[in-house]
Amino acid sequence: MTIIDVSRRLVAGTAVWPGDTPYQMQTMLAKADGATVNLTTLTLSAHTGTHVDAPYHFVADGLTLEEVDLAPFWGLAQVVTVGAPAGALTPADFAAYDLSLAPRLLVRSAASTLDQRLFPAAYTYPSPALADYLGGLGVVLYGTDGPSMDEENSQTLAGHHALQRNGIALLEWLDLSRAADGLYELVALPLNIVGGDGSPVRAALRSL
Repeated sequence: MTIIDVSRRLVAGTAVWPGDTPYQMQTMLAKADGATVNLTTLTLSAHTGTHVDAPYHFVADGLTLEEVDLAPFWGLAQVVTVGAPAGALTPADFAAYDLSLAPRLLVRSAASTLDQRLFPAAYTYPSPALADYLGGLGVVLYGTDGPSMDEENSQTLAGHHALQRNGIALLEWLDLSRAADGLYELVALPLNIVGGDGSPVRAALRSL
């Protein structure tokens, strides 16, 4: 059995959405200074690094994190690679794959190999047509190595809404650089944040 960490590391300088809260870890107590324990305080956005979007993030009356079903975030998943460097993905981009093999789809693109200190200039994201296609296959989670399910300047968030309409959970900003195409067990549970719109996760794949 092999476990592959597919979450992005949180360090000073980790890229965040433009204008979002930078990640920071501040030492409050240190054993080196005579304290009984080491103690740190974290400052970060709910959408820092690898994270889950709750429906409330983009739907005014959507479910918040404590209301979200955890089942989509644990179970059989398929990793696939797309050749498109950026832009909206359609079913045609997955013609070489049988996407009915697993109910969770993790899409690897060039974004997995980019410097994690830099926000990507361009990245892939699902088109509404792809979301509808995956919904028809029974997919319950879509994971991307990009920072969003829509392009950076989108005002309509069509990808987010299409996935939500099809009952597909959203997992963003994965690091799939060490995960070969194939089937795995995924675990990527969000925190139980009351009223939360998103949550960083420690996402991992277990080989089957």
